[in-house]
Amino acid sequence: MARSKRVGLSGQHLELSEIDRYHRDVEASVNDYFTPTNPRSTERLLGYTAEEILSERASLLDEHGRSTSMTVLASLEAAFRVDFLQRCYGRERDAVSTAFRELYKTREQGRGVSLDDDILSVWRQRSSIPSRIISELKSAFKYRHWLAHGRYWEPKFPKYDYEEIYTLAETVFDAFPLREA
Repeated sequence: MARSKRVGLSGQHLELSEIDRYHRDVEASVNDYFTPTNPRSTERLLGYTAEEILSERASLLDEHGRSTSMTVLASLEAAFRVDFLQRCYGRERDAVSTAFRELYKTREQGRGVSLDDDILSVWRQRSSIPSRIISELKSAFKYRHWLAHGRYWEPKFPKYDYEEIYTLAETVFDAFPLREA
């Protein structure tokens, strides 16, 4: 019996709204935890000045923003990879789908296809998506790469925060006609 060469999609991806809800809930929890009236934080923050408490809270919220930004960017990458596979498995004749199927054939059923060099390049060359959005997305993926690999080097891209990444993700999902699983 021949095995299917198709990638099995898990269906476990998070919607952008779910990621945002999680982000907001944790942010609210951190803010509540660092209030002077919270008995649960009293022991941990014993001896801290008001300024040190604010600094500690800001540091925690910054780290949470980076972590959630990483999740948003991973969700974006998953959406592009699912779209790539759906277009490769389908029979649509649009320029993007045709280019993806050619790429899929030349790369052992899509193995080793790069998001940046291959998938986003096809979108830039074969669609009417504004180049500005694709450039911003590529820059944001450099930020994700920096986060994923431990942040050990001084980055040469704009600094991002969660709000900027989330807004970019909304823009991308509105602009690209991505196929879903």
